[in-house]
Amino acid sequence: MSETEPTSYTDFIGEVQHRIEAGTQAEAVRTTRAVLETIGERVDEGGATDIASPLPTEIDRYLLQVDHSDNFDFDEFVERVMARMNYEDLDLETDYGRPSGVDEPDAVFRIKAVVALLSETVPGGVIANVEQQFPEEFDEMFELVDAEGQPWEQQEP
Repeated sequence: MSETEPTSYTDFIGEVQHRIEAGTQAEAVRTTRAVLETIGERVDEGGATDIASPLPTEIDRYLLQVDHSDNFDFDEFVERVMARMNYEDLDLETDYGRPSGVDEPDAVFRIKAVVALLSETVPGGVIANVEQQFPEEFDEMFELVDAEGQPWEQQEP
């Protein structure tokens, strides 16, 4: 994904689907929404807006529609993402499909995959400024940003 040309919704979700090996686009949408809403809750409004601005409008709202600057730790971050992906309320008026049954290691991987994609989509200085809003215990979340090889690149065709 290029930093110079805008990313389309379809391209972004398709890339998330590829990276997390989701069986459906709905699974990728649910993952994207869970991670971005949780990031939006953790960072301040300015940080959420900075990350959201280069994203497609169908995605940027996930960062913007939540209350910002909630000070929680990495374990709580992972718990919130898992809760959003594993919701039990099947009466929700969404087309995101059924709960995904994501466990903690899978949730952490999905968080890293979405954050790495954000770092490729959002200008570098912006993502670095946002990363500074997270304490050191969140370093794992950013470990695939600028990594030499990515898990999704090492698969056989």
